[in-house]
Amino acid sequence: MSASIRLQAGWAHAWAMLQLAKPRVVALIVFCAVIGMLLSQPALPALRLLLPATLGIALMAGAAAMLNCLLERALDARMLRTAWRATARGSAGRGETLLLALLLGGGGMLLLWGWVNALTAWLTLATLLAYALVYTLLLKPYTPQNIVIGGISGAMPPLLGWTAMTGQVSPHALLLLLIIYTWTPPHFWALALYRRADYARAGLPMLPLTHGQGFTTLSILLYTLLLTAVTLLPVALGVAGWLYLLAALALDGRFLFLAVQLHRQYADALARRTFSWSIWYLTWLFAAMLSDHYCLLPVS
Repeated sequence: MSASIRLQAGWAHAWAMLQLAKPRVVALIVFCAVIGMLLSQPALPALRLLLPATLGIALMAGAAAMLNCLLERALDARMLRTAWRATARGSAGRGETLLLALLLGGGGMLLLWGWVNALTAWLTLATLLAYALVYTLLLKPYTPQNIVIGGISGAMPPLLGWTAMTGQVSPHALLLLLIIYTWTPPHFWALALYRRADYARAGLPMLPLTHGQGFTTLSILLYTLLLTAVTLLPVALGVAGWLYLLAALALDGRFLFLAVQLHRQYADALARRTFSWSIWYLTWLFAAMLSDHYCLLPVS
């Protein structure tokens, strides 16, 4: 094999290993964590704290994703959505995947412990273990409420960002966590609806398979109504103003419209659109909250 072919193969393998860290998911996690960092301060936080906190959380999120891929390699191989992963194909060895996950997690822990604070380091480690072990091994394979119970780990990023800057957990940080926690079920169940054949092949007890399509779409609608109420709490509690309120009402209105349509006349294409919208919804909601924070427009 020529040097150029070996180099190309090496780059391809490195890229495949990077994908095991789920970079798009990590990007959303980092975005939510940075929002928590910025909201915790009246002005921009110091880069000497923001940069190691952001990198540390990103590294540990990537480590959690790699451990998830490693533990679910047999399930991933049976699902069209995940069969391309290197762990599912067998092109990534268990040893190298575990070693890389430990290096990422260890590096992230070192950054958070040494340059941020111990509280954030321990909370991030607990989040990693809750996702990679508790959710992956105990919840996802055994209960259709897996995403409800396990959603707490996915809701942690803004709280982690907040504690990274302040060294403490505040009610405002818990409110950010509550928003993501309530958002997670309708977001994930929309995916589970149009991917239900994949989950059936994997033998996972996802809500559309155990309780049916109608029950799932009704659950999405009810959780979206609950999410609407939760996203208005920052205004009710006086920690957000008119800019955020207007954005939240518009975003919630669109989400509710999709949820109602999904329940009244289900289609896979609509479920896919709802899932895609839910990602933009969370991004724009937090962006609006951040804009409101710096515009200082309190509700009188």
